[in-house]
Amino acid sequence: MADGVVRLPDPAVEARLARLDELLAGLESVPGPAAGEALESVTLLTEVYGEALARVLDHADEQLRGRLADDELLGHLLVLHAIHPESAERRAARAVERLRPAVRERGGDLEWAGIEDRVARVRVSTGGGCGAGCGSGSADVTAAVRAAVLAAVPELRSVEPVAAERRAAPAFVPLTTLTHRTARQPQEAG
Repeated sequence: MADGVVRLPDPAVEARLARLDELLAGLESVPGPAAGEALESVTLLTEVYGEALARVLDHADEQLRGRLADDELLGHLLVLHAIHPESAERRAARAVERLRPAVRERGGDLEWAGIEDRVARVRVSTGGGCGAGCGSGSADVTAAVRAAVLAAVPELRSVEPVAAERRAAPAFVPLTTLTHRTARQPQEAG
């Protein structure tokens, strides 16, 4: 809060954005010049606010740029106006990292694998040992990863899971075989 100005909590912002989407969808279906002018007004206003936000970034130091990008609402606006200070690669990797603890709690893991031809790739392992109903676990994790990455980087075409690499377990070599030579038995004379 600055000078007693009350800020909207995130749920209130989300509700307003949802209502805005409804209103814009309704305007798109209304025939006539008034609806077209209303949509053009929203477009022009969005462009002007985008320019203002870009100018704020021009004046911001690296620390402030990072704080602005980390704010969920501002981060989305920076993406919307194609002025986000972080690369698509970095934003997508951060989205995966944010989900990683929740996936680990369920016995799985996520690993960022990169972007290739506007397609994000994420290694997804769901772990073993879960009970009945686990078949949907992998699909749920993949859907959550897809939604999070595309929200952070809407310029991507898609998000594809990559099978986690299976590594062979190291062969067990008892320590005694490395530290002791087997004693030779004296040969018996016949």
